[in-house]
Amino acid sequence: MAAIPNHIIMFYTSIKKIKNPTERQRVIEKLMLLRSQLDKEIPEKTASSSLLLATWNIREFGDNRLTESLFYIAEIISRFDLVAIQEVAGNKKGLEKVMAILGNNWSYIATDSTEGSAGGQECMAFVYDTNKVSFKNLAGEIVLPKNNLIDEQQFARTPFCVSFQAGWFKFNLSTVHIYYGDTKKINERRLKEIDTIAKFLTKRAKKENFNYVLLGDFNIPDVDCDYMKALENNGFYIPNAIKEHPTDLGQTNHYDQIAFNLQLTDTMTVFDEKQQRSGAFNFTKSVFTNDDQALYVPYFDKKYVENKTEKQIAQYYKSKYRTFQMSDHLPLWVELKVDFSTQYLLDLKNGLNANELPTLE
Repeated sequence: MAAIPNHIIMFYTSIKKIKNPTERQRVIEKLMLLRSQLDKEIPEKTASSSLLLATWNIREFGDNRLTESLFYIAEIISRFDLVAIQEVAGNKKGLEKVMAILGNNWSYIATDSTEGSAGGQECMAFVYDTNKVSFKNLAGEIVLPKNNLIDEQQFARTPFCVSFQAGWFKFNLSTVHIYYGDTKKINERRLKEIDTIAKFLTKRAKKENFNYVLLGDFNIPDVDCDYMKALENNGFYIPNAIKEHPTDLGQTNHYDQIAFNLQLTDTMTVFDEKQQRSGAFNFTKSVFTNDDQALYVPYFDKKYVENKTEKQIAQYYKSKYRTFQMSDHLPLWVELKVDFSTQYLLDLKNGLNANELPTLE
């Protein structure tokens, strides 16, 4: 299947409304740098043979950013077909502004905000390109039955599950933002949440004979820890190519993951590590780079500049300011194969009973 242009129509006309000419010029130049980096690092979209799936925790994503940051976020999202976003503010104003930049062929499905201190008043959302992805009329937050509660509680942030179809691949996509808690080596609440959601969805996948993809912010520090084992030992598979990519700005922690529990035949391979790609897109190579600090110091609240050393100002810029403009997480993505037409015909030819084949249409 031939690739289609990655530079889809984006509504950049509001850039001309930026009154400061220096700022307007910076936005244009930075967008061009970002687009060039995306061209090099993200596979081109296809009409129907592949799906570019991503998950991105966008830090406290509300109406709290410079206009230019929204353009950068929209540009990144546009290079994928379907993106799960965590930490969306309850008013969804920031998300709505990004959707306006993305254009009319994009849509989203979101939860309401999670109440309570652990939930942080945040929402979760799926943003998707309607030219590639179809919503299959099923969406819901996962509420545990009484006998499955976590220390007599629900999840700190309720997982969100939505049914989609891309090409021949029909699947339920569930996104999570797992409890973080304190920083001790193993947080029992975090471990139990991962263990519970994996078991819960695996049971559903088997019962329904349906494909499940679980993704989001699991707050997993490394791929060899008990948190990861809780995910993998309860029915979900994570390709090594995904495990290779840390998703914090320091690129040391594997907080975000994309895991699969699929009910397909052996010949129907969604991800082949030799053929498809995955990655964590480091936007700081192009926007809000380490060298850009001087550009944004004029935007800092005075308390972060006055009576501060150069080292303190630099630390604030790197670990706080730019993470609230973009994020402290990198978007994690994977390229999936979603055209099983040849495999389906071969399975029929080789005598596999049609009733044993998964429902793909």
